[in-house]
Amino acid sequence: MYLKKNKIKKIVLGMSGGVDSSVCAYLLKKQGYRVIGLFMQNWDSMLNNDILGHKANEDKECNAYKDFNDAKSVGEKLGIEVYKVDFIKKYWDDVFKYLIREYKQGRTPNPDVLCNKYIKFDAFINYAKQKFNCDNIAMGHYADTKIMNGKKYLTLSKDEDKDQTYFLCWLNQNQLNKCTFPLGNLTKIQVRDIAKKVGLNTFNKKESTGICFIGERNFKDFLKNYIKPKSGNIIDIVPTKPIGKHDGIMYYTIGQNKNLNLGGNNTKYYVCKKDVKKNILYVVNEKNKSKYLVSTKCELEEFNWINNAIPENKNILIRFRHRQKLIKGKFEIKNKKIFLFYTPTLSVANGQFGVLYQNNVCLGGGIIKTTN
Repeated sequence: MYLKKNKIKKIVLGMSGGVDSSVCAYLLKKQGYRVIGLFMQNWDSMLNNDILGHKANEDKECNAYKDFNDAKSVGEKLGIEVYKVDFIKKYWDDVFKYLIREYKQGRTPNPDVLCNKYIKFDAFINYAKQKFNCDNIAMGHYADTKIMNGKKYLTLSKDEDKDQTYFLCWLNQNQLNKCTFPLGNLTKIQVRDIAKKVGLNTFNKKESTGICFIGERNFKDFLKNYIKPKSGNIIDIVPTKPIGKHDGIMYYTIGQNKNLNLGGNNTKYYVCKKDVKKNILYVVNEKNKSKYLVSTKCELEEFNWINNAIPENKNILIRFRHRQKLIKGKFEIKNKKIFLFYTPTLSVANGQFGVLYQNNVCLGGGIIKTTN
């Protein structure tokens, strides 16, 4: 999205030290704005007891230090100031506690959605406006916006594969009005090409992966820092017999078919159910997969309508996971509860977000409470 120069003069840009935010800085500077870079430090391994799970030769604090230096290097190249702020406590309170709570309940959380709602588009906005008295903020998400009937709508980006509107489904109108997404009409390939042509040293930097602001970890070992593992039975749901042992129910997700330690069987198994109270992990074989893993209906809780408006047309497109292809469906509201009906879909898990779309607009999303 390109901004009108006569409306916004000073923008605070969230800079991570990656190629996306680097190109955002270049594009905004090229359009004549005063750009201020702000790097967020939201995780501290020592403070947060992040001991187990690090990859070999990995030091997360050094990685954060390197990322900040990359952001500063881009700032020097483009002639913009880059500052640093930490939201470590707020991230722990508003994002990480939720993550651990959900895993303890056997659900599949998405911390990125909360990170956007409470950190990037809340704490960041408040700090930027108080510290720098800016007119607006910008982020390097692959998303776009458009104004219709006096409201700002969140829309799909040009790059369908990289589109991140799924993670922005819990934003509200007030948050959208204060931000812009300079990469909305670009693909990842175009972004890297721009960075290379301009001479930004981040043009070929590897994308960050793993948990938002924490990074790559050996997931099982990482969770052991915060949840005590408890071994239990793995039961084949047909014909309901024990076939192995799991080492902690929180380590597994619905639909998972790897690292189940069920070698020696003649069929592939998939996780289909988790009984937290009895500490039982249920699996289903390939033959019965569709019966126990395919759903066509779910109930959502804590749903957020981005524009505070419920569309009259109930036909929608739905996404249950980032990068999942949009699937056809419809929604119904009964007794203030939201239900989704959709084409048969594999591995829709409690705790994930169901995000609704219509005419390229992201309507909002909620947490999956139950499925059929």
